[in-house]
Amino acid sequence: MNAIILLAFAIICEVFGSTMLKKSEGFKKVLPSIGVVTGMGLAFYFLSLAIRTLPIGTVYAIWAGAGTALTTLVGVIVFKDHNLKKGIGLTFIICGVIALKISTGQAH
Repeated sequence: MNAIILLAFAIICEVFGSTMLKKSEGFKKVLPSIGVVTGMGLAFYFLSLAIRTLPIGTVYAIWAGAGTALTTLVGVIVFKDHNLKKGIGLTFIICGVIALKISTGQAH
C-alpha cells in the first residue's frame, strides 16, 4: 500500500484515539476507553508501515502536525473549544505540515 495512504490512516486513527480520550473522561467510560486503545494502536501500526519507505523525521512531523491540527479542529467543532489564538496556531501547523511535505520531494 502507498506510504502516504498509510500515513493518512495513522493520522485518522490518532485523531480518533485522541477524541475518544476526551470522551473516556479519564478512562471512566468503557467504550471510549476501548476506542482510545484501538485508535492509538492502529495509529502506531500504520505509522510503523509508513516509515518503512518514507523518512522517519518527515513522517513523524507530518503525523504529529496533522494529528494536532485535526484534533484541534475536532475540539472546535465537536467540543466547542475555540478562540482566535488556537485558529492562528492551527494555521501555522498546517503551513508547517505542507512545507514538510513539499520539502521531501517525493511523489508518494
